[in-house]
Amino acid sequence: MDIEISIAEYRAMRERGMDHQLIDLREPYEAERCTLGGILIPMGDILDRRSELRRDVPVIMHCKSGNRAGAVVQALTQRYGFTNVRNLRGGMEAWRETVDQSINCE
Repeated sequence: MDIEISIAEYRAMRERGMDHQLIDLREPYEAERCTLGGILIPMGDILDRRSELRRDVPVIMHCKSGNRAGAVVQALTQRYGFTNVRNLRGGMEAWRETVDQSINCE
């Protein structure tokens, strides 16, 4: 199973209106600077709040660079049996580079 989704794949999913859940794993101060929308659940809280994750649609996890999201996706798939979670490869940095250069997350 591929545990990552590319920026292009996720962008196409959004444009098609495909049902999904977007989870922002960054800290609140990071999300205040820039956001893709979705639900803010900081990485440190995600395992305790995993009941909030849908299992009936793709769940896209993102962070600043993809590192935190990758670790969370791995934990959720290996320890908790999630099969529908994906890491947005490159996170907010990649989104800014390829989709929306106007956002400023710094």
